[in-house]
Amino acid sequence: MPRRSRMACIAAIAFIALASSLAAQAPASDVYLVGLTVSDRAPAGLAVAAPLNITRRTGYDNQPAFMADERAVFYTSIRDDGQADIYRYDIGTRETTRLTGAPESEYSPTMMPGGRRFSVVRVERDSAQRLWSFALDGSDPQLVLRTIKPVGYHAWLDADRVAAYVLGRPATLQVVDLRSEHADTVANDIDRSLSPIAAGSASFVQRAADGQLTLERLSINATGTPRTERVATLPAGAAFVVWTANGVAITASGSKLYTLHPKQSSWELAADLAKDGITNISRLAISPNGHWLAFVADDAKP
Repeated sequence: MPRRSRMACIAAIAFIALASSLAAQAPASDVYLVGLTVSDRAPAGLAVAAPLNITRRTGYDNQPAFMADERAVFYTSIRDDGQADIYRYDIGTRETTRLTGAPESEYSPTMMPGGRRFSVVRVERDSAQRLWSFALDGSDPQLVLRTIKPVGYHAWLDADRVAAYVLGRPATLQVVDLRSEHADTVANDIDRSLSPIAAGSASFVQRAADGQLTLERLSINATGTPRTERVATLPAGAAFVVWTANGVAITASGSKLYTLHPKQSSWELAADLAKDGITNISRLAISPNGHWLAFVADDAKP
């Protein structure tokens, strides 16, 4: 066998071993969907419908993200082949479709500005983690950032800039200009939550030396310079945040959802989903018009 072919085989075997290891370590989780209604009569101004388990299977289902038109939810799933792929759940039909299936694994599906493509973090065959994009049906893979790696998570600020969680010791928050791939490091030792607020702004979670997590806002000024400001300390056990169109932040801890309204500094309890069998809520995603909330929680009990 030619040397190049042998090296390719070795790389492929190593990649499969890595994917299998990641699959074995991935916690069992399900993705849930709930309807939202903004109402002054509801606790904390937010009414939450009963949750629907849209994955309901043993294994890793995580990282939900909505399509721009709210018709469907993307998410990451690891199935029997040990590979992470992107799936789509159509809300109207309740049908699930597998979108990616290449030898590489894909994580963190995220709608791109314009609503015609979604971006992912792809674990390539040499274990590099870079930002890629796909058409909405999972076709036409394209490399988005050539030099920025290893990317863990990301949020789009506008069509030309993306906020990237870049792995390292410590992990850094970098604002990357797609046109030049110039990156400005704006924070160090951040947690995993990155969420768009409005055009040109997103939130991230800053980790303190004592482990306390603080919600921070990242914005881009008229000259393109990034700046950050503190918003509030997160409730105990909370780590992920999303935002409604009118600037209300939503977070979760255990089975509880909390809201933080503009110009307020304290979180309010909006709903406790323990009665629905929900435990350990983690990742959150909100639909563009605020009609739906998707979240990740422990696997449903049989």
